[in-house]
Amino acid sequence: MKVLFAVSEAFPFAKSGGLADVAYSLPKALRKLGIDVRVIMPKYGDISSDFSTKMKHLCHFTVPVGWRNQYCGIEYLNLDDVPFYFIDNEYYFKRPGYYGYYDDGERFSFFSRAVCEAVYHLDFDVDIIHVNDWHTSIIPVLLKAHYMHSEKHRKIKTVLTIHNLKYQGVFPKEVMHDLLSLPDEYFDENRLKFYDAISFLKGGIIYSDKVVTVSKTYANEIRTLSHGEGLHGLLSGIGEKLIGIVNGIDYEVYNPATDKFIFVNYDANTFESRKKENKFRLQQMLNLPVTDEIVVIGMVSRLTKEKGIDLIEKILSRLLTLPVQLVILGAGDYHYEQMFRHYAAAYPSEVSVNICYSEELARKIYAGSDMYLMPSLTEPCGISQLIAMRYGSVPIVRETGGLKDTVKPYNQFTGEGWGFSFANYDPAELFAIIKYALSIYPDKAQWRSIVYQAMTRDNSWNASAYEYQKVYESLLNS
Repeated sequence: MKVLFAVSEAFPFAKSGGLADVAYSLPKALRKLGIDVRVIMPKYGDISSDFSTKMKHLCHFTVPVGWRNQYCGIEYLNLDDVPFYFIDNEYYFKRPGYYGYYDDGERFSFFSRAVCEAVYHLDFDVDIIHVNDWHTSIIPVLLKAHYMHSEKHRKIKTVLTIHNLKYQGVFPKEVMHDLLSLPDEYFDENRLKFYDAISFLKGGIIYSDKVVTVSKTYANEIRTLSHGEGLHGLLSGIGEKLIGIVNGIDYEVYNPATDKFIFVNYDANTFESRKKENKFRLQQMLNLPVTDEIVVIGMVSRLTKEKGIDLIEKILSRLLTLPVQLVILGAGDYHYEQMFRHYAAAYPSEVSVNICYSEELARKIYAGSDMYLMPSLTEPCGISQLIAMRYGSVPIVRETGGLKDTVKPYNQFTGEGWGFSFANYDPAELFAIIKYALSIYPDKAQWRSIVYQAMTRDNSWNASAYEYQKVYESLLNS
């Protein structure tokens, strides 16, 4: 079974969010199951020279983008036993960053068409193209529209994974003709038409053979008006074509027993004293009072409403009257950045705010926090809560998307559960659940049990990779 995994970013070459982590760790897990998965992505100018100088040029050809014919090179690099192909075009990709340009529609039309054309040139007889989010979701459309005459393409099945429905790749309808060379009939409610524009993601949903999203709860949520981002009717109508498979994390990358970023290594059997040392060292590094009596609540997040920051804003003054220290790492909306800066200045012994992103500091926060806060408005899957559990930082989450699927709330009567959760998007509920968690913390036996359960959960890619394998096999056997 040969799978070409088409994606706009992949760790460690290019990363703006969790998609990059998935694009690195899922193919690696699938290859361990014996599936020949290879990743194809743009060769961005920001890719480190440590990688770009090691790439091997395989071939080059031209790619039709409407009436234009654009250069496309294929570069190759094997990393951690995963083959990576890089689409090389300096006009489109040798720029700072990855997204947010006026011509993103053209850039990813080129990339998607380049993936289709690459099938002719790769020494790799593709069975399945696995596309991800809007950047590549037009590929199933292009295959049906332009490549049914090709023996190499005609048999290819397609899987679309929706990592976040909010981002759909909506562009003026002229893109359909000028960049994708699609005839007028594709501007139809049952094809690409989305209001008075076209949606790449809608096209992917309609034309792919299977649609997967990143948790079972999110698969149900996006069928509703409140979470469907205008596509709930379409998603409700495709039945079992849409399923949810929860993401995992790479247990080799995220391993407190070997992590070089944290102060002291530990595992599920040694966390009690060694995790405490990480806490003390984190407090010391961030100029917070060093004590185990105060609970450290960590948060590594984009600072946006989607992540529940407005709920935190509404309770923050009350929260800081409790025995807590709040450690924030992230960036986002200017209002929330300034809000946290204000509290850090006013409460220097209770709040540490780091408006940036640092992988090293993130790992130290996961290892040094007692609790991890994730009160998201919406969370298709979430990776942070999985990392937090791996490092023994007990998650406090809202019951949405993958947070609901991966965090079992603690029941003090049965002793089962490895986190705390609240249902409604309400600041009073958030404050109440934090107070409840704080009331459990002093009971060291109970807390030890919660942390142990969190750390021994299997949130690796093993089970999820097997689910994807079953999806691939069902398509090839149909």
